[in-house]
Amino acid sequence: MSPLNFTHILTQAVDELSESASYQGLFHQHKDGDPLPSAKILRKIIELTRSILFPGYYGNSTVNSRTVNYHIGVNIENLFNLLTEQIQAGLCFACEEKNEATQCEIREEAANLAARFISKLPEMRRILATDVEAAYNGDPAATDSGEVISCYPVIKALSNYRMAHELLKLGVPLIPRIITEMAHSETGIDIHPGAKIGHHFTIDHGTGVVIGATAIIGNHVKLYQGVTLGAKSFPLDANGTPIKGNPRHPILEDEVIVYSNATILGRITIGKGATIGGNIWVTEDVPAGAKIVQKK
Repeated sequence: MSPLNFTHILTQAVDELSESASYQGLFHQHKDGDPLPSAKILRKIIELTRSILFPGYYGNSTVNSRTVNYHIGVNIENLFNLLTEQIQAGLCFACEEKNEATQCEIREEAANLAARFISKLPEMRRILATDVEAAYNGDPAATDSGEVISCYPVIKALSNYRMAHELLKLGVPLIPRIITEMAHSETGIDIHPGAKIGHHFTIDHGTGVVIGATAIIGNHVKLYQGVTLGAKSFPLDANGTPIKGNPRHPILEDEVIVYSNATILGRITIGKGATIGGNIWVTEDVPAGAKIVQKK
């Protein structure tokens, strides 16, 4: 085939791909002056936040009790600036119509949200400390909490989730989901930022765990690898459009244990202290203290 024929094929492809009907719903039109979310900067935000929550384990490894205040102060300042920028990008991404006057307002709102997020970090650290404790106490192979913080994928996934959950509660669009999907890629643990998870939560091994957007998990809950807290197929409206936003994922009350590859679907309740065995499909409520296992 001659180069002329190649040119014709390429030109035709460009023309077809440029037809508005072909990219309907697949195209985000950028407006001049709007910042765009950056995966590179969001990774830096995750790294900074982890270094603030777990000083010495992430970020600068030479930090000590005499310098911790300085290092956290520097990291907080950097985090505030980077997070403000990315929240602004998320707000712009979700906003269809803006003008020059509202751009300053969006920046101010982003700075306010970033500051409010940073104010939540002390409580976030307190909760993550209970997650570290749960992982350590729940794994006889763990030698100390430092090993858990440095090596266990559940701590990386939960630190991202707890960041993203706070941002979502503040009303930040898009950015929370990117942060949890980064943890998903890093650890194989998929936790939607909308899920509600109590203290002393852990996931042993972790690979393949899925926790849906409306799931509610109590305190002292333990999951194993491959567990799915998912939804059944959800209803359609009169136009055939899926109805979203309804509670559709399980509720796990306190002290529940779910073993590997169990699938729990729908808005059902697993009662306090219940145990769900491995490789089981659960779609009905489970009473408190019950043990559900495969029949022999």
